[in-house]
Amino acid sequence: MLQGMKAKRIVFALLALLVFPTLGKSEDNFSNPPPQERSGMTGVRSSALVYQIPIENQIEPALLYVIRRGVAEASKVDADAIIFTMDTPGGRVDVTRDILEIIREIDVPVYTFVERDAYSAGAIIALATPHIYMAPGSVIGAATPILMGPTGGVQDLNEDVGEKMKSGVAAMVRAAAEQGGHSPELAEAMVRRETEYKIGTNIVSKAGELLTLTASEAEGVLSEGTVEDLDALLEAIGLPGAEIKKLEVTPAEKLARVIAAIAPILLMIGLGGIYLEIKTPGVGLPGITGAAALVLFFFGHHIAGLAGMEDVVIFIIGFTLLFIEVFITPGFGVLGISGIALILVSLLNAMSWQVPGEILPAFSGGGATIQHAITNLALGMAGTVVLAVAAGRFLPKSRVVRPLVLSQSTDRASGFSAAHDHSELLGKEGVAEMNLHPAGRALFDGQLVNVITHGEFIEKGSAIKVVEAHGSRIVVETA
Repeated sequence: MLQGMKAKRIVFALLALLVFPTLGKSEDNFSNPPPQERSGMTGVRSSALVYQIPIENQIEPALLYVIRRGVAEASKVDADAIIFTMDTPGGRVDVTRDILEIIREIDVPVYTFVERDAYSAGAIIALATPHIYMAPGSVIGAATPILMGPTGGVQDLNEDVGEKMKSGVAAMVRAAAEQGGHSPELAEAMVRRETEYKIGTNIVSKAGELLTLTASEAEGVLSEGTVEDLDALLEAIGLPGAEIKKLEVTPAEKLARVIAAIAPILLMIGLGGIYLEIKTPGVGLPGITGAAALVLFFFGHHIAGLAGMEDVVIFIIGFTLLFIEVFITPGFGVLGISGIALILVSLLNAMSWQVPGEILPAFSGGGATIQHAITNLALGMAGTVVLAVAAGRFLPKSRVVRPLVLSQSTDRASGFSAAHDHSELLGKEGVAEMNLHPAGRALFDGQLVNVITHGEFIEKGSAIKVVEAHGSRIVVETA
């Protein structure tokens, strides 16, 4: 009993850590942190404030976290502009689609500055922004999709598969151009080489060639001007001398990428461990493991800019209600159902991006984010069911748990008789020595006996009566 209480204290201690998941939170990892009076919270600044978000090298999930963090922070402090400085060969289509959703919700003026290259996914992201500027010698375009093979080379595709991929990307790039206020036909020419694009009688892109524009070629067609550097861009957009906050990918965000990728596994371990702890009170190991997995889950999603403190608080409240329902109050009713609902809401919110200014992330981050969260949650819950079934079948036979399980036969042939037959207790009344949920101990005529109910909860000290006695199985109910 003491070991069980100790184990539960450890579980609660780990769950309490969910309230403090800010360790490693990288909201202020900027190259030039601003003084307090320029925070924007009071609306008082000595100069304009611009957020610079670099899009460099391959576009992959770690970049998504940086953009999400930067956009949320810029909106919070009412920044004057967000500038994506771009030098990228492209990257993953799924990440690009998520970035487009984030840009769609930005309530701050957004600019793209192509410092060198904006190919493929980089070009698509630039098209989604209303204002594009380019540095001398920079290029933008060539957004046709390719599939990388296992060794890193480009993989050949058959005509049907290639057309399917190209059609999907062409639709996405047209939508991005419409979002940014640019020509969808020009955008499609970056994907389909058979598309000709011309302005009046001037042919900008010939059929048979993917559209790729230099800074001078793009000026007036796609970009609003060619500028030497970021300072010149600030002059051009009317923000000379603005304070620049440059965001970088931090080690914590790289860790968050890994944690987000294994979210279903962490949910399976977390929910499964808590379930096993409830079903086998006193063991401790499942509960500790489950709580640790949930701490890691919320910690990683908090770093990634997904899970906020409100999600952690909702989870803690839900878990507390469920704990009270299972261990303190009889039956299973409003508290238990409310607890489960709050836990599910907190987990969904923790995996969904929150649009700045909205209260519920799960209902404001766009269809793709909530679908992804629902998929992860469904996989985690399915894994929990599989884990629970497997644990019930194989765990008692494992080396770790075997010493805790009675494996020796207790029949008369093995020399056991006194503790085997309790038929004389049938119909007797006694007192519950502890809470029965559903198993526990009861006192009959001064003798302590292990008993079980038909599933109902019986509170400690209640009068009970034996209704069944089959060998060592003694079933009781309220007298």
